[in-house]
Amino acid sequence: MNLAVRDIRHNLGRFLLTCLGLALLLGVVLSMIGIYRGLVFEALTLVRAPAIDLWVVEADTRGPFAEASRIPGDTREAVARISGVLEAGSITYQSIETVHADRKLRLYLIGYELGRPGGPAQVAEGRPIARSRFEIVADRSTGLRLGERLRLGRDAFEVVGLTSGQVSSGGDPVVFVTLRDSQKLQFDLAPAAVRKELARGAAASSSDIVNTVVARVSPNVSPATVAEAVRRWKHLSALTQDEQETILSRSVIERARRQIGLFTSLLLIVSTVIIALIIYTLTIDKMREIATLKLIGAPDRTIIGLIVQQALAMGAIGFAFGAALIVSIKDYFPRRVLLQPEDALALGIVILIVCVLASGLGVRAALKVDPAAALGG
Repeated sequence: MNLAVRDIRHNLGRFLLTCLGLALLLGVVLSMIGIYRGLVFEALTLVRAPAIDLWVVEADTRGPFAEASRIPGDTREAVARISGVLEAGSITYQSIETVHADRKLRLYLIGYELGRPGGPAQVAEGRPIARSRFEIVADRSTGLRLGERLRLGRDAFEVVGLTSGQVSSGGDPVVFVTLRDSQKLQFDLAPAAVRKELARGAAASSSDIVNTVVARVSPNVSPATVAEAVRRWKHLSALTQDEQETILSRSVIERARRQIGLFTSLLLIVSTVIIALIIYTLTIDKMREIATLKLIGAPDRTIIGLIVQQALAMGAIGFAFGAALIVSIKDYFPRRVLLQPEDALALGIVILIVCVLASGLGVRAALKVDPAAALGG
């Protein structure tokens, strides 16, 4: 006869309601872990999309994602001539906001050179950009459809292709245009501003500016060696792919990582306190039954097993329900929630440890019960 099971059956309604509340709390803990994993995944998806080995940016910067970077467009030719570089391409990055179909769209716009690194890795629907002007490839999360026209700046762009899962580290959907179109959007002044600059005698500035030059390196050459060669020019900085990923995962989203980690830790502490109080309350409610067990000679390990088993059952059922809930609704979150089996397993182990620790309060109260209390009125 399992005393823990019989006691749960006797108070089944209260036990299940307690497990439901705990499931919601543990589901939030698991979702916070998934949100952090999603932040890292989205940031690295953007930087891995070009499938390149080297990022050349403005001197003394860690751009183009961590900070601003502006370099001349003809830097690409200089990078392409470095020994070991197979191909190079210029890219611009910018966040823009526009109105489409009476709704605001906030987009992360990437401009790249046709036939060179930097464009969409894969077009899920439609085709890649074929013309040098006024065509756009958008991510499906924008809600745009093939053939639609989207106004950016003073021009209208036709949606010719759709990608899937391409978002910035801030969660904005990514759209791709040609380098010329992106430079016009990013660096060209409005006609009124141009007239004002000419009127005060300012020289017309060049719009051939890019945020970074990316390069693919020969498999026989170390990207770090090529990066060192670029740095020796003194007016440019260079980052390998590994360095760029480190900056994104540990610097750009560092505050989000700390905040989510702190919030998750607080939720685990709250879960521990709640489990401890619930187990203690359940133990207090059956003090007379525990005293009766002691009176008939039941060993302490039997009483401890009763309390610990109930705590473990509560944690296991709550975690299972919470995980099932998050898995079923994770696609409705505004940001990606990436649930990995190893994270769920690690959290499950932590929950079991928490349950054992939380049962200590109830065990302590049970061991103090006087067997003579079973004979009281």
